[in-house]
This record gives sequence, C-alpha cells and structure tokens, in this order.
Amino acid sequence: MNTPIQCRRANKQDIPEILSLYAQPDLDDGRMLSTSEADDIFNRMAAYPGYAIYVAEADNGIVGTFALLIMDNLAHLGAPSAVIEDVAVAPELQGQGIGRKMMTFALEQERKGKERKGKKAATRRCSLQA
Repeated sequence: MNTPIQCRRANKQDIPEILSLYAQPDLDDGRMLSTSEADDIFNRMAAYPGYAIYVAEADNGIVGTFALLIMDNLAHLGAPSAVIEDVAVAPELQGQGIGRKMMTFALEQERKGKERKGKKAATRRCSLQA
C-alpha cells in the first residue's frame, strides 16, 4: 500500500467501521453487534485503565483495528505488560503491511507506557495466536 497509514486511538464515531472490520468471515463470520451494544461496551472499556481500541487510517478511511491493554505487573520487577487482541485489517488490503504497522504502533505505546511509569522498556517474548 502506497498510502500512508496513521494509527490513533478510536473514538465512538469509529464504531460502525470497526464493527464492519470485525464482521469478516475469519473473525465474527458476518455477525455484528448493534451500534447500541457496541457503544455500551466501548464505554465500559474506556473505564479500564490502560485499555483502548486503536484504528489504522488511510485516505479511504479506517483500514484496520486492534485492542491494546497495558497493565501493571508484579513480575519483571513491576514492568507493565501489554496484551494485543482483536486485530483486524480490511480483507482487500491484507498482506500490504497494515497489520505490521499496527503492531509496531502497539509496541511503541507499550514502551511509552513503561517510560511513563519509570520502568525500563525491555522487549520480552512475544506470543502470536491465530
């Protein structure tokens, strides 16, 4: 993809496009939450510290999304850990590096979270599940 991709924290106006991405056959198989249900869940998620949905944007709108949780940890000398879930890229744009760009952005957010908490940013094992 030649169009620049920008990642940012999602807002409520992004919910319809995020739900469309999740409706892919490999994710929710064409099924979608109602906008009202999604709004309620989005509000609950916003109350969790360190938990957010992010979107990847290109000229033609939202092309990808993921959820990122940066959480405190008693192990690793208190260095925060990150969990990345619900990764989706528009089917027609898969294989063009959008997912990689989103994962790079997510790891940068984790590093920034550690720096804010005064912890050393260290790379640890990464587990990807299909």
